[in-house]
Amino acid sequence: MTRKLLLLTLLPLYLWADAHLFVFHRFDDTRHPTTNTSTQTLRAEFEYLKKNNYKVISLERLYKAYKNGESIDDKWVVLTIDDSFKSFYKNGLPLFKEFNYPFTLFVYVQATVGNYGDYMSWEQIKEASKYGEIGFHSYAHPHLVSMSDEAIAKDSKKGMAIMEEKLGYKPKYYAYPYGEYNGRVRQQLETFNFDLIINQNAGAIDKASDPHDLDRTALTGANNIKVKLRTKTMPTTWINPKDWPKNGKITTLKATLPKEVKRIEYYISGYGWKSATVNEGKLTAKVDKKLKMHRTRIFLKSGNRQSSLMLVKP
Repeated sequence: MTRKLLLLTLLPLYLWADAHLFVFHRFDDTRHPTTNTSTQTLRAEFEYLKKNNYKVISLERLYKAYKNGESIDDKWVVLTIDDSFKSFYKNGLPLFKEFNYPFTLFVYVQATVGNYGDYMSWEQIKEASKYGEIGFHSYAHPHLVSMSDEAIAKDSKKGMAIMEEKLGYKPKYYAYPYGEYNGRVRQQLETFNFDLIINQNAGAIDKASDPHDLDRTALTGANNIKVKLRTKTMPTTWINPKDWPKNGKITTLKATLPKEVKRIEYYISGYGWKSATVNEGKLTAKVDKKLKMHRTRIFLKSGNRQSSLMLVKP
């Protein structure tokens, strides 16, 4: 096969490769098992990345790829830590330093300002910044969807001003508290000109992903990074629902998917997995479900390809 033909053969894979963003919270803190990762598991995950030639990159490197129209590498992995818990500084950071893996630490500002016991001090955050990037996780860690536009702006301005005062720069990346957001919240945060805005919808990212709505998967509990790295993007245009329904009920699930997808499985929090047919890239499934949780996740899956949506009750 000629070099030109080989490049043409590989071009679709190269252009649409899938990178992965992961999020951690606590390390070796067994008081909170749902957000905890043991350092034993963390080491095993890092060893897996190293052994299988994954390249752990910074959010800055990822942003430059989007800014410059570069392709996304299938072996890229981005590691982030939310909330700036002290257990990261004490237990997690030494492993990041040992493996020389960059990270982004998203700071819950009020917790540091208030000297909350489980959270890092400004001195510890500055020390961590020598090895990774520092992002913004809001001032008061609020439920943004239930706040007014003015309150969202006030929280953001306050937190960013304090970070600039304490660290000497404004953060370039934002991660939603609790992973909760909707279109209105996003619009408010976009006025602050963040380079990247990150959600907590499990999945992967590719060249077509929205830099202001990047999917990020949690790594907690047992070591399942091998499985999560298999996840591929599934470009999805959500038609219904797009936001929390006024009556709290979804009657029909509608979305536009790649035309080669003929059948999917869908999941709505509290109801398990169901199957549905996709006709010419159009999904229309009658579900008739009353949403049980104030944070409801909807997943669409076809093989390893996946997309997800979070609905948050105002």
